[in-house]
Amino acid sequence: MTHRGFRKSVFIALSLFLLMGSLFFTLPVQTVALEEETVDVIVHYWRFGGDYDGWNLWAWAEGKDGQAFSFTEEDAYGKVARFQISGLRAGDRIGLLPRRSTPDNDWAEKDYIDRYISKWDEANGQVEVWILQGEETVYYSEDEVDRSPRIVEASMDDWDTLTLRTNQPIDWRGVEDRITLSDGFGIQSIESPNPDQEKTNRIIIHTDRQMDISQPPRLTLEGYGEKTVTAGKVVRTDAFDERYAYNGKLGPLFSKKKTDFRLWAPTARKAQLVVYDYWDDENGKAIDMKPGKRGTWHASLPGNRHGLIYTYRVQIGDDWNEAVDPYAKGVTVNGDKGVVLDMKRTNPKRWKPKKKPKFAEPTDAIIYELHVRDLSIHPESGIKRKGTFLGVTEKGTRGPGGVKTGLDHIKDLGVTHVQFLPIYDYATVDETRLDEPQYNWGYDPKNYNAPEGSYATNPYNPVTRIRELKQMVQTLHNEDLRVVMDVVYNHVYDAEASHFHQLVPGYYFRYNEDGTLANGSGVGNDTASERAMMRKFIVESVSFWAKEYNLDGFRFDLMGIHDVDTMNEVRKALDQIDPSIVIIGEGWDLNTPLSPERKANQKNAKKMERIAHFNDHIRDGLKGSVFDEADSGFVNGKPGMEQEIQRGITGGIDYSEELSTFAESPNQTVTYVEAHDNHTLWDKLELTQPDASKEERIQMHKLATSVVLTSQGISFLHAGQEFMRTKYGDENSYKSPDEINRLDWERRAAFDNEVRYAKGLIQLRQAKPQFRLSDPDEIRKRLTFLNAPENTVAYSLAGQKRQKTLVVVHNANADAVKVTLPSKGSWNVLVNGYKAGTKPLDVVKGNTVTVDPRSTWVLEAK
Repeated sequence: MTHRGFRKSVFIALSLFLLMGSLFFTLPVQTVALEEETVDVIVHYWRFGGDYDGWNLWAWAEGKDGQAFSFTEEDAYGKVARFQISGLRAGDRIGLLPRRSTPDNDWAEKDYIDRYISKWDEANGQVEVWILQGEETVYYSEDEVDRSPRIVEASMDDWDTLTLRTNQPIDWRGVEDRITLSDGFGIQSIESPNPDQEKTNRIIIHTDRQMDISQPPRLTLEGYGEKTVTAGKVVRTDAFDERYAYNGKLGPLFSKKKTDFRLWAPTARKAQLVVYDYWDDENGKAIDMKPGKRGTWHASLPGNRHGLIYTYRVQIGDDWNEAVDPYAKGVTVNGDKGVVLDMKRTNPKRWKPKKKPKFAEPTDAIIYELHVRDLSIHPESGIKRKGTFLGVTEKGTRGPGGVKTGLDHIKDLGVTHVQFLPIYDYATVDETRLDEPQYNWGYDPKNYNAPEGSYATNPYNPVTRIRELKQMVQTLHNEDLRVVMDVVYNHVYDAEASHFHQLVPGYYFRYNEDGTLANGSGVGNDTASERAMMRKFIVESVSFWAKEYNLDGFRFDLMGIHDVDTMNEVRKALDQIDPSIVIIGEGWDLNTPLSPERKANQKNAKKMERIAHFNDHIRDGLKGSVFDEADSGFVNGKPGMEQEIQRGITGGIDYSEELSTFAESPNQTVTYVEAHDNHTLWDKLELTQPDASKEERIQMHKLATSVVLTSQGISFLHAGQEFMRTKYGDENSYKSPDEINRLDWERRAAFDNEVRYAKGLIQLRQAKPQFRLSDPDEIRKRLTFLNAPENTVAYSLAGQKRQKTLVVVHNANADAVKVTLPSKGSWNVLVNGYKAGTKPLDVVKGNTVTVDPRSTWVLEAK
């Protein structure tokens, strides 16, 4: 995931000139409009004591870059800012964050946490809100605001330390006489985070003995009321994990005779199991849970409880929170409640959980990245159950000109693995409105252990979504295709509203020193995989999917947010299930509060055996930086990129002193040029080569794909890459319409020659083990780079046993080049600029070969 949510508005009219054989023809102009809205915003801001010097407002459309706005007016409430926010699309929110700026630091101070405006007058495009210092609530009426003195929070920082936060400042010197703690607790000392300030709304209190985190005292402050102390920073200490980390099973433990419910919530004063008759019931029957070991709670219900709808309710301080069980395997529509399931009743006919296609080395994988809905939703897909798991299972489907579509197309292409964008239950598609067009990639997790309902034929039935997902996996396995699941444990859709935070506030996420949520993910929060119970959840969740759904691989979104130890624990757990399961991930170095040596990123790849990282070096080396639209790479005209391409060809290993990136072994490198994120390769070529002919861009595109499929490492293709997939310039289509995201089967028919070319490259890769070496020593021994002209990379791959030497030449020049071969003799041409495969296309004799412009040639010694 690269800057998901930072997207540009697109309104593009395109004339598509498509190649079919040698005939060019023009399709009608296609106009794609992504509807966006501009909202006039008025924000009233109140600060304690009227200290507004240097304060301004940072505001943004959700997922877009922010902007500073000044407070230009004053009224009886406080300061007022008026501004416009543009680029809002359906479901977006407007973010607000008051900040204090100084001449040398725009971000000298932040006021608490991000606030969000989630509704406005759509007819007039207007909204007026009121916010307060230190509170995240956004009020839509001044009458709702309570500014009377009160305690906002009293939270434990350590076992004998708490922070008192008030909504109005107080003179902290001498305040000790106004504070009372229940249960006989005394105050040892009081301090202020800013001792030079006479008044503050934050006071640190040291108690005379340790507090019980589940039965804490109540704090009374004269003139400000009282509040039960809740767990704060203490939950993020090593000591907390040492006391409360639990190794046993959690969630609903089903048997036909009874179901046991086990919840981990050590900061709760009380806990309840709440059962419901229907998915939309607002009130359920509450059953008190009994406290158990290490912060757990349990309850048991007799009888066969298959289909029982339930949630958990916990008392945190003075408040009750209700949440879905994070370990729930089944959920109601939209994932708002958990469901107890007999998982055996979710299996489709002839389900064989241990049956899967044979597979040896990770470097044998050719992964095809796909969104469930994209495959079938096009009107010419020939697929009946469009947008669903079952749509993926349909065989014999045909599109324009009789071309194979859907599963038949994937099977015919010859890839080994199909990787699905998130198929767990995610937040942003309303499963009760599936008759309306809705789209999302799914990188907004809600329930990690249950499938997404919008891909099921009946999202109201928790069994249906599970059974149909299993049918999809089963069908792909029967077609000799393995299945990779895209998992997003690095963040949740909404941290404050998440089941994790509701049940154990403050534990599952990382926080900055100022108490704000860490945001290395770029979407508002980072999960804390280094904490015992978050690590336990991730490892057990991945293991559950691997076992229950018979999956063959996992792609970790923003893996660099996680820690090395957690990823190694995942690898260890999966090895016990099936060592052939692949793990790949985005090993970017992200700005999250975790020490550099612990981050599961490329820099620490050598600490994580048999875990692969996407190789952004070769991705950007081939086509140009994904962060700079104008930047080009090897295939689209940027000179001096030969060495970067050589690094990618060797699988990112320490091939030599000059050629190395991050990998210790080729099975740690995913070689690719495009994915669901950022511009497709075709769109990038249009941006960087606007004056090139269509035929020239086709050759550049094929050249890039050929580099991917002939390089060492794990090969990765974005669905539709084989027929020049376009998203009409939309670089971040995570919630764009189907018209932007769908696989265009008309385009597939028009680019039939290019599909055949990609298919031939795949056949060649699978036929020649030299392209799939798993031992780095073998790569260093057998791969030799040859002298080549500028903007050309050439190398040989020595054969072993009955294998023959291969020579690969990638020519990115606009003219043909001549390359000297390793030896004289006869060489079969297996790949040229137009065709690819395992059968000879031509014979070259002698010790030189002339390679066409912008093309790859592969030769094999006769």
